Amino acid sequence: MRKLLVTALAAVLCGGTLSLTTASEAAAAGPPVQCVKVRKFYTKGHQRYVRLTNLCSRRPACYVIVVPHHADPRGRLAKGATKNVRYAKTSSARALYVKNVRC
Repeated sequence: MRKLLVTALAAVLCGGTLSLTTASEAAAAGPPVQCVKVRKFYTKGHQRYVRLTNLCSRRPACYVIVVPHHADPRGRLAKGATKNVRYAKTSSARALYVKNVRC
């Protein structure tokens, strides 16, 4: 009876340690830092633009503009820069959002 109890307790402890290790590794990897911020969506002439700002002052940031039914434009912002990005014509759909990605 004691051997069964000790074996069960050892299995629970090992399983708990393994899940804590896996959870800490996942938390360490985490999502990319949210550096790119959308300031404004606007239309000028027959083009659609988005004004983006890099909030990270120490490193460049990469982004993807998500547009339905079109190839998603990708780009890179320099440290602390603000940039107007042309992504489509007015006849196409407006961008849904801008996604931060790893460079």
